[in-house]
Amino acid sequence: MSLTSRLKKQIFIQAQRVVPQHQLSRVVGKLAASENPLIKNTVIQAFKAQYGIDMSIAEQTNALKYKSFNEFFTRSLKEGVRDVDTDPASVVSPADGAISQLGKIENGDVFQAKGQRFSVEKLIADPRLAEPFKNGEFATVYLSPKDYHRVHMPFAGTLTETLYVPGELFSVNQTTAENIPGLFARNERMVCLFDTEVGRMAVVLVGAMIVAGIETVATGKVKPSGRLELNQHSLQLEKGAELGRFYLGSTAIVLFEQNKMQWDAAFTANSTVVMGEALGKIL
Repeated sequence: MSLTSRLKKQIFIQAQRVVPQHQLSRVVGKLAASENPLIKNTVIQAFKAQYGIDMSIAEQTNALKYKSFNEFFTRSLKEGVRDVDTDPASVVSPADGAISQLGKIENGDVFQAKGQRFSVEKLIADPRLAEPFKNGEFATVYLSPKDYHRVHMPFAGTLTETLYVPGELFSVNQTTAENIPGLFARNERMVCLFDTEVGRMAVVLVGAMIVAGIETVATGKVKPSGRLELNQHSLQLEKGAELGRFYLGSTAIVLFEQNKMQWDAAFTANSTVVMGEALGKIL
């Protein structure tokens, strides 16, 4: 890497630390929720052009028919565009995106990127709830701006708890993953915990800079409170069912207990995935 590239990377990382992350995200959130035709159409057209959004797979193909940028961003897909793998033993991708990392949780630590790890206990922010996953399996799926931004169930289960964890809002990409220690365990997130036929499962929805919100089917849109918020549930969700969505953003992390499942060896860091695609199997 050249000196110029290293310098640019360091400037980018330092900017992440000094920018008013939450204030910026609130401003962006208001803009994204606006139903003013001039505002929302301008933002949608610019975003669509910048990221090459494929509207042909959306249920509503006319981008300007959406009431707000948020509605456009969380758009539903046409029926049949994403098929959920039908093998009862399969574990499927919760979202369209790319594998950031996947593999074993070693001595309670989750691999983030070269030289970076974070503890599953810090990720879940509750030692009791984290305990089942300490030597289990994980997969981290990154959703880029162009992707479909709803998150679905990787395996059937009963939602038993949701835990909102306040935190920072660093942007999420390869540069920040390699240079910000414990990135996913530092950012604001919603931890969803399940009972399944093979034990405990978690899906963690991680926020990022200018992510204007996280929503789940059990909690609705999360209203950041600055404190941990644990809620109890008893909601059965089938594999492939919608679990939540991002209003701009970020990353979904799937966790299983030890010796309950294994990932398909064909998937490695940077593998492209789509919601419903089989990533592994129950043992």
